[in-house]
Amino acid sequence: MGERETRLITLTFLGAAGTVTGSRFVLRAGDERVLVDCGLFQGLKELRQRNWDPFGVAPSALSTVLLTHAHIDHSGWLPRLVRTGFAGNIVCTPPTRDLLDIMLHDSARLQEEDAEYLNEKRLSKHRPALPLYTQEDVDRTMRRVRTIAYGAWRKTSPQLSYRFRDAGHLLGSAMVDVVVRDGARSLSVLFSGDVGRAGTPLHPDPEPPGEADVIVVESTYGDRTHPPGNALAAMTPVLQRMQERRAILLVPAFAVGRAQQMIYCARRLVLDGVLPAFPIYVDSPMAVDATEIYCKYPELHDLEARELAGRDCVLAGPQVHFTRTVEESKRLNRIEGPAMILSASGMLSGGRVLHHLRRLLPDPRHMVALVGYQAAGTRGRALRQGAATLSIHKQDVPVRAEIVDLGNLSGHADRDELQAWFTSVTKPPRAVYVTHGEPHAAAALAAQLHATRGWAAHVPRLGETVELSADIGGAHQGGEG
Repeated sequence: MGERETRLITLTFLGAAGTVTGSRFVLRAGDERVLVDCGLFQGLKELRQRNWDPFGVAPSALSTVLLTHAHIDHSGWLPRLVRTGFAGNIVCTPPTRDLLDIMLHDSARLQEEDAEYLNEKRLSKHRPALPLYTQEDVDRTMRRVRTIAYGAWRKTSPQLSYRFRDAGHLLGSAMVDVVVRDGARSLSVLFSGDVGRAGTPLHPDPEPPGEADVIVVESTYGDRTHPPGNALAAMTPVLQRMQERRAILLVPAFAVGRAQQMIYCARRLVLDGVLPAFPIYVDSPMAVDATEIYCKYPELHDLEARELAGRDCVLAGPQVHFTRTVEESKRLNRIEGPAMILSASGMLSGGRVLHHLRRLLPDPRHMVALVGYQAAGTRGRALRQGAATLSIHKQDVPVRAEIVDLGNLSGHADRDELQAWFTSVTKPPRAVYVTHGEPHAAAALAAQLHATRGWAAHVPRLGETVELSADIGGAHQGGEG
């Protein structure tokens, strides 16, 4: 590098700072700006309002988006980014591209329906109310998507290289290694994305993080641990009670990821002879589409799932029934138990699951299983906290059904699992930024990383920019592709 001044390298936190959703990180190296993730803010109204705010960086100034996975809190603002001027490439793994297509179109449909409802009921101060983005915006967005396989190094410029590695959180999910070079010097930054859990059904274990100068890590469960035991062991007594009562077990499951894990667990218990066969109804068009995509990539399932499936897809078979149309969904009101209904959304924010809840919650024979993170302000969080009633379609519905918390199926590593994940890091990073967590969770993980490992861990503020140039050091491996 000689006597040249070190290239200015900064990192700006435009989302997932002080909250779990809206992941958006801008890495600037000289004149180049790369965006890692572009998520929607979800949950409380004050968070959702941020989706209408200017992005914080001119979208046209961004060269590339590196997308860790397809969940909407990481990808759902992409069509708005394109609509407001982004003209670069969006790069992800092939399964993420397939899942992104269905998830963004579904998100656009909801945006359009919400705007139509507000205009029809004259409930908006805006005339007319407009969607955040449209199906046409999604089509334009998908034309910008490029894919690369895990482990392959690519460049956005001669100075900046990146690769994806399996994060174990979702089909196609990735952590992102970025290397910024400045002559003979370089800086490595690891973006964790959402870190999966070791030993979870269907998804492989997350790859070890390895060493990096700077680490940006999620903290969804940074202040707590999941219940002990594995998912299959936790599900077995629940499904046994369902069969004994001839009950309906309603699982409000995220259509992408959690629904497929639930199908797999239920099928495995039947195929292993632990339980007699019972019907599984997948009542979500997006979950049906996502299941087909999971079946397209059996090589990315964990080893046990591949061995159990053989040549067939482990997520299909006579036990599994897919419902796409509204008429098919309504017919589920007449089914008798024992049966399991999987229906989006995972936090009970809307969709067909609300109709099933309204019917099943008042009956103590039936069961509702919560199988993932429930953000503050959602119906799922209210149920988890023991709500006696739940507001559904402007009615207070009594909660008499058994509420089961299957925390074992969370797709996020907890506090101790993140610590275990970090054991492969033998050289302390120069800086760790704790993101994607509610304030207490992020602060707790930062404090623990400092106390147990001596790492300089910081919880960034929304909109904060940190300079990384001072951390630039010797050459790093990789990044030559």
